[in-house]
Amino acid sequence: MPVWLREHSWRQTLTAVYLSLPLRGARATPANIFCSEQYLKVSIPPFLFEAILYAPIDDANSTAKIGNGNIFFTLCKKEPAMWDSLTLANAGKEKLQYLRENAVLKAQEKAKEETEAKKITKQEHKKYTLEATMKLEETERKRIEDLKEKERQKVAKELEFWKNQQIDADKYKSIQKKGELHQETEPLKERKKEKMNKTRIPSEGTSKIRFKSTEGHGSRSIFSQNLKEEQLPAPRAAATITVNFTPRVFPTALRESRVAEEEEWLHKQAEARRIINSDLSELEDLKEEERNPDWLKDKGNKMFAMGNYLGAVNAYNLAVRLNNKLPLLYLNRAACHLKLRNLHKAIEDSSKALELLTPPVPDNKNARVKAHVRRGTAFCQLELYTEGLQDYEAALKIDPRNKNIEKDAEKIRHLIQETTQSS
Repeated sequence: MPVWLREHSWRQTLTAVYLSLPLRGARATPANIFCSEQYLKVSIPPFLFEAILYAPIDDANSTAKIGNGNIFFTLCKKEPAMWDSLTLANAGKEKLQYLRENAVLKAQEKAKEETEAKKITKQEHKKYTLEATMKLEETERKRIEDLKEKERQKVAKELEFWKNQQIDADKYKSIQKKGELHQETEPLKERKKEKMNKTRIPSEGTSKIRFKSTEGHGSRSIFSQNLKEEQLPAPRAAATITVNFTPRVFPTALRESRVAEEEEWLHKQAEARRIINSDLSELEDLKEEERNPDWLKDKGNKMFAMGNYLGAVNAYNLAVRLNNKLPLLYLNRAACHLKLRNLHKAIEDSSKALELLTPPVPDNKNARVKAHVRRGTAFCQLELYTEGLQDYEAALKIDPRNKNIEKDAEKIRHLIQETTQSS
């Protein structure tokens, strides 16, 4: 049975009621107080105080102070007036029950409205933050593009200047060559003229020579035989040769490929891209393009490149919630966790990526190497060098020619040897 707190004192003005309630040594918190327009309740088991107020109050502006074993209420009246008593007199049990239930229902509705208002405010704040981030990114992108354009114009001007210099140099060289050729051809012309003059003066021995007539041979000279024109064959007719190659998605030759595994990998990727969870509450305020996992992946990549690793993780998280079958999302998020020193999460994401990167085909070779290296790096940073070495060796089996991985694996082996010797 509750112990009723009936000892209290109160006074009033036209606009407010001041109520003092002794607690009999009980310790109260704000959670023990319930107040509505016409209902006041203090519940500190086993103590209980309940009052159906004489007139409605403004519960939003009313206050309660706890201290020195008392609760001091300041209840603001809705309408300025003097009350005949603190509580409603001559109220039956049914009316009291109705007022009590009505007060609880109103309190619940008010709490629901406040929750909805907080939710809307949170969503607006989140939307504003996203828009501000995107504006900053757009400004940064524009700044980079402007720098690129200025650099491109500068290079274009330098290239044009160099071309003009080359043209001028070529002109100068051609003029020099023409002068040299002129100097070389002048003596040759002089010699040719001298030879022509010598051939025009007849000598005494040759002037008395007479040619016999060629009556028996007709009017033909010894050079009158017509040279037959060379008969060239006609050009060959043009034709088109069609070569049909074996259609291949992967770059490897068909004889070196594993067709069944490659087809399984392509089928898994196609299925993964068709699976999108669009029932998330976070998607309500996002644009259509922002609900695309690939768009979110690209956004995360840009944030990672800018050094905003937490933002990148948030983008990858939402993308994973939309589609948890894309291995690159886990692989990229593992890189972010490595930067943020969330090593266990980096290991989890790398392992999940390796699970999805099956079957092993040339198309996912680089992704598998990255997954093993990132998981091995996380193990090494946790000083689990043996597990880390296993991942590095697995990466080397996939890509034996990678010198960087080979050097890192050798370093890990030295660390394991030093640790073993010191122990």
